Amino acid sequence: MHHDPQSKAFPVSWDQFHRDCRALVWRLAEKGPFHTIVCITRGGLVPAGIIAREMGVRTIETVCIASYHDYDEQGKLDVIKPISPNLIEDGGEGVLIIDDLVDTGKTAKVVREMLPKAHLATIYAKPKGREMADTIVTELSQDTWVYFPWDMGWQFQPPINKDTLG
Repeated sequence: MHHDPQSKAFPVSWDQFHRDCRALVWRLAEKGPFHTIVCITRGGLVPAGIIAREMGVRTIETVCIASYHDYDEQGKLDVIKPISPNLIEDGGEGVLIIDDLVDTGKTAKVVREMLPKAHLATIYAKPKGREMADTIVTELSQDTWVYFPWDMGWQFQPPINKDTLG
């Protein structure tokens, strides 16, 4: 998926992201209990770590899915690493699936099919994929491009001095 210059930039700081993860935990308080978190990598790794800490969940599992948007209009999805079979046995009862963002909903749909009884939560959701998530924090427009803190570095800010002020 390529960044469209027409899209709206939505930069997220570490501080904001941490607050949003905690907001998600509050929203999930009534939905549990959850014994395991399954994070959809790679985007789900950071939120899963924060959420697991906040909820006191020690078992974190990953499911790794690659999408190939460049080669195929369908955006073929490949499960690189499946979920351990013991979690799939009861359809994912008591499992919390975490991702950073649900965009088109294609990845979420694949994971939902693996764990039909699990609860899927994301920090951000766009309209096309919104129905795939049970709990979210923030809805974004489809043309919003999220800049996550792990994709960004610190930027030098030149000092404001008489030269700058003209």
